[in-house]
Amino acid sequence: MTDREFSQQDLEDARKLFAGPCDFMRGISTLDHLPEAALPEIAFAGRSNVGKSSLVNALTGRKTLARTSNTPGRTQQLNFFDLGGRLCLVDMPGYGYAKVSKTERAAWTKLIHGFLRGRAPLRCVFILVDSRHGLKESDLELMKMLDSTAVSYRIILTKADKSTPEEIEKISAVILEQLKKQAAAYPGVHATSSESGAGIAELRAILADFNPARA
Repeated sequence: MTDREFSQQDLEDARKLFAGPCDFMRGISTLDHLPEAALPEIAFAGRSNVGKSSLVNALTGRKTLARTSNTPGRTQQLNFFDLGGRLCLVDMPGYGYAKVSKTERAAWTKLIHGFLRGRAPLRCVFILVDSRHGLKESDLELMKMLDSTAVSYRIILTKADKSTPEEIEKISAVILEQLKKQAAAYPGVHATSSESGAGIAELRAILADFNPARA
């Protein structure tokens, strides 16, 4: 489910946007190093190893824009990318990780929550959820926090190529029921695959809509 029906022109315009410049701006591990708030920001959040970096790479058609790793918790900072002077994409540290120290986990959690609670240009948080597993307790905790601070968020399923269409439909239905209880949630689920490209073109168009005035 998306905001609206996208035309072929919408999809092509979004493709061109994401095929253009997407420059790494800054990686920060403390809130006092946040970049100047010059563009609308879209943040990508999710459990460790859910495929955040792979999705950012797939959206931009680049293989190494965002670093990927099989080691949970590898992304330890907020990484900011300038998308053609129209949007700022934020790749966030994974949560729900187990193979890090309590001190590191506490520091990363403080960074995530501090950013999400107090960032004025933040337009939406895309919460990435593995299509094979659905919402976990750590996802629900983040959703509750975003509800309490009125930060809009959406659920994006990842790794859809690893599930059947029937499995995707079933897990989406479960998530949609949960979203009815969440104050700040967008009432829809969008499935994607960084491997097959499924849902990527439409997700680009959804993102482009957050700053249409500067298209």
